[in-house]
Amino acid sequence: MDESGGRGEPRSGNDESAERHAGAPARAADPTPADEQPADGRRFTSEQHDDAPEAGPAATPPAGPDGPEDDSAADQDPGAAEGERPSLRKPGPRGDSETGQNAGAAPTPDPNSPNSPNSRTEPAAPGTGDRPLAHSADGKGPAPQRPPEPRGGLLMGRPFGVPVYVAPSWFLVAALITWVFGGQLERVLPELGAARYLVSLFFAVAFYASVLVHELAHTVAALRFKLPVRRIQLQFFGGVSEIEKEAETPGREFVLAFVGPLLSLLLAGVFYLAMQIVDPGTVPGVLLAGLMISNLIVAAFNLLPGLPLDGGRMLRAVVWKITGKPMTGTVAAAWVGRALAVCVLIGLPLLTQSGALGADAVDNVGMDTVLDALLAAILAAIIWTGAGNSLRMARLREHLPELRARALTRRAVPVETHTPLSEALRRANTAGARALVVVDADGKPLSLVREAAIVGVPEHRRPWVAVSGLAQDLTDGMRVSAELSGEELLDALRATPATEYLVVEETGEIYGVLSAADVERAFVKAMARPS
Repeated sequence: MDESGGRGEPRSGNDESAERHAGAPARAADPTPADEQPADGRRFTSEQHDDAPEAGPAATPPAGPDGPEDDSAADQDPGAAEGERPSLRKPGPRGDSETGQNAGAAPTPDPNSPNSPNSRTEPAAPGTGDRPLAHSADGKGPAPQRPPEPRGGLLMGRPFGVPVYVAPSWFLVAALITWVFGGQLERVLPELGAARYLVSLFFAVAFYASVLVHELAHTVAALRFKLPVRRIQLQFFGGVSEIEKEAETPGREFVLAFVGPLLSLLLAGVFYLAMQIVDPGTVPGVLLAGLMISNLIVAAFNLLPGLPLDGGRMLRAVVWKITGKPMTGTVAAAWVGRALAVCVLIGLPLLTQSGALGADAVDNVGMDTVLDALLAAILAAIIWTGAGNSLRMARLREHLPELRARALTRRAVPVETHTPLSEALRRANTAGARALVVVDADGKPLSLVREAAIVGVPEHRRPWVAVSGLAQDLTDGMRVSAELSGEELLDALRATPATEYLVVEETGEIYGVLSAADVERAFVKAMARPS
């Protein structure tokens, strides 16, 4: 991708040879011809543009008889200390989180996911590459913290090491099931009285327990194929198993999708066998009959051949196998899913009103008809949205390989610990570089100078500020290979949140510095391209 020299876009390293990046310290100061400088003149300069971030806390100058007094407090801007890191969450979870098992429920979009690449509260200013980080008076920021894993409601347990959450919307559905099933019990077992609602609540819990078994089937299959599962969530209209990676083959995709409905069918069979040993006119008989029917409905609904349902993923796997292209399978299954959504919206109320589903035909429009139409509209919206989400996720994965660490890396110059900031910037500008790496006397990298911290130091103080006071110490997670790309690159950056990363060759030689903001901008630009 071409990102160099564009207005408001970061300069990447893809238009320069590897020799132009910082390798051994002796190579990094190689001057760049004037005609290869960024077209917008974006270099390390003492000038602060209007669109640059406000100055953050200035680094304290070293004490000395000829040095100026410490006036850092006068130069501080408290607003700069509140900047937040760019979000670099990996692409949204794969599998059932895309497909919304059991009722086609698509997950609530994560504002930090790559599906929402503009989820930051403010854009990165041109020429900075990232937002200022909060840092103390000595110019060093706090150690990066790994963002907490997203929760999904009430944690119920961790079967197979996967957390299971019950979303708040489940309680609404449980109340609705209790009310509807309680009304049916009043006709079947009138002697229960008010206790029928307690039996109905038990049915709601047992039904969602069977939904959990459905989701655990997907989870176990995913773990068997070595696909990480982030969580299982029981929510409105079913459950979601958030599988974080794509199945490697269409056969595995088919199996991963089919095991859920298969378990629901097996549960229906188990409940049917249990019905044979109890009296159908008793509470256990009615509960078993209800659970058998509900699991049959779950299995049949999920086998419909359209995304985001399990049947849609099975169709995707078949088309993928025939064409050899997973994207073609996703497009076909997603459009079938959208057609299915239209059929549900129109057909379900008509079937209910005509009596084809077992109820008496209805000639007039009553409350039951309105409720049926509302239910159909909700299901259709869920299926339509889930199909669209599946298309977006497939498109996202199609563009992920375009994110390459080598292409996005900024050239850097190595400077020693006590080098004044003004001298370090002069060397960077001479070499046409946009990053500084602090090294020891042997050339071993120690830390990275944060660009946001540089902007926060006024020009008149730069001769008195050592680069080490503006640097973030390197950790193992902040060293990334120049060969990383796609999901592997995002995984590496997500594991150690930071604003800059040291990019190294396989030999350990310094290649340059990767800005998290550059990666995010490249991701947004790649997603804007048509598939």
